[in-house]
Amino acid sequence: MPDRDATLSRIRLRHLQCFLAVAQLGNLRRAAQALAITQPAVTKTINELEDMLGAALFVRGRKGATLTPEGEAFLPHANASVNALGQAVDSVLAGPGEPALRIGVLPTIAPSFVPQVLRGFAAIRPLAALRVHTGRNKLLIDMLRGRELDAVIGRLSDPDAMAGVTFEHLYAEPLVIVVRPGHPFALKPARGRPPVAALAGCPMVLPLAGTMIRQLADGFLERHGLAPRAGLVETLDTSLARALVAGGDHLWFTPLGAALPDLEAGTLARLNLAITPEEPVGLMLRTDALPSAGLQALLGVVRHEAAARRTPPVARPRGRKRVDRSA
Repeated sequence: MPDRDATLSRIRLRHLQCFLAVAQLGNLRRAAQALAITQPAVTKTINELEDMLGAALFVRGRKGATLTPEGEAFLPHANASVNALGQAVDSVLAGPGEPALRIGVLPTIAPSFVPQVLRGFAAIRPLAALRVHTGRNKLLIDMLRGRELDAVIGRLSDPDAMAGVTFEHLYAEPLVIVVRPGHPFALKPARGRPPVAALAGCPMVLPLAGTMIRQLADGFLERHGLAPRAGLVETLDTSLARALVAGGDHLWFTPLGAALPDLEAGTLARLNLAITPEEPVGLMLRTDALPSAGLQALLGVVRHEAAARRTPPVARPRGRKRVDRSA
């Protein structure tokens, strides 16, 4: 068994960077290209690290290199170590001239999730610049593959569109139907449900055709034999949808996150109707590039906020209400 202190004194940053490159890309040749070194140098560095740890980290074969159980255990700690060191260096070196990070985000995800991410990122890298692009999912993925974006927070797409792109699940959210607080359907008892057949008589705001969330909305309408009769607006513009709902009787079919700030503020109301299944939201990166230290810092904040979103709030115990039995 290798001595822990002796092993720590021998491990260098290049060992961890090389390990992470092979783990991410699954191939020694691509890792060598990403690190701008030769493939024999990658092999030598990985062999050194495995010798230090006394364990094989990869199973190497014709189809590439896959992590062993020991490699899987080592991965999150190696990633955290490199990320922490990058943040430490950048906290000293980062300045106004640092290149801006370019992030793509779906407009329906941006309102509730992205502000917390931006605030968390600004807390650890106050001088860093960040450009946020919104658009349709396929467009954002195409921009990522074309190196116009550094990362995308979006939804899983068709296999052809995802070539060369990884998808890391962050959280899942339901599609909901949102109305103004004074809408006739919103005035139902808290646990009551509006008659589904009556929905067809209201104007609707639906996501654009061809999107994953539009497919969920169409599936709900088809299951209940509904077709919009009073007007239909198709858009991914959350500001436009919010204005239509606030000023009329529109039903807004939207991912929960897009309307969450308004629901929490009480300026919009959610109908008690379930639209399933929940749609996953994920983090997408290119497979042919290693994240910079700045991007690693941002990804850490994204993962932290996603984990917080997945964790349900702890319910506070409530005292029993006293019942007046004299009535």
